[in-house]
Amino acid sequence: MNNSLTKAKYTALIPALDKKQDVQMLNPLSQDVSVLRQSLLFAGLENIAYNQNRQQADIKLFEFGKTYHKIKKEYTENQHLQILVSGRVQDENWNTNADKADFYFIKEKVEHILNRLGIKNFKSSEGSGWGRSYSLAYSHKKKRLVCIGKVAKELCSKFGVKSDVYMADFNWDLVLELARYTKIKYQEVSKFPEVRRDLSLLVNKSVSFDDLSKIAKQADNKILKSVNLFDVYEGDKLPEGKKSYALSFTMADENKTLTDKYVDKVMEKLIKSFKEKVGAKIR
Repeated sequence: MNNSLTKAKYTALIPALDKKQDVQMLNPLSQDVSVLRQSLLFAGLENIAYNQNRQQADIKLFEFGKTYHKIKKEYTENQHLQILVSGRVQDENWNTNADKADFYFIKEKVEHILNRLGIKNFKSSEGSGWGRSYSLAYSHKKKRLVCIGKVAKELCSKFGVKSDVYMADFNWDLVLELARYTKIKYQEVSKFPEVRRDLSLLVNKSVSFDDLSKIAKQADNKILKSVNLFDVYEGDKLPEGKKSYALSFTMADENKTLTDKYVDKVMEKLIKSFKEKVGAKIR
């Protein structure tokens, strides 16, 4: 990626910035690259435009990089993680939809990253900023943790970007600082195989998959690892007010191989619970 912005473009794009905050490179290769970047956004937009000009419209980019600032007489160097998305969420395919990435798509990815790192104690605030038409900021103790937003169309057009762009900019120094306090638990991968069993249930339309999942986990919390829904049917072939759920149950024991006899007993227990609690019938 392009890690420095030419001085001419820098001056043209950010006329509002205080030039006293410019950070000059001590030994630049040329005067065109004598200014260190204060944002990763410009290089990211250049890369999006480069891809779009080569018929690559569905783009998801990330970059770890540094920005440089001069505040009063102090120089600061900050680490960032930037994520940029534009175009469709999934590649074109016969069995996928054509949904385009939006603000909520990148917001979900940001929250997933924070949750995986164990960072949950943050506050959100809405607003806007330079280069963004709308943004949402997550902060920790008044320090900005990450900013999520839609890049302003005026800025996109200056780089020749032809579609909406959504961005997330992490203060990676703060992320690493907060992640240190997360306790990581390790669990050895089981040496024994998993067993899957499927079950088709006829239930009232008011019964949700979440209801059935909770019933199953209450009936057995020893070897039942997961409950998944792989088919739902509602149609004329079923009694009025009914629907059919097809569920899969994954079971495993970390200490031994499960026998068919033991698994059958667990399935009988599950079926009994479904019948008693929601009046389910086996199809």
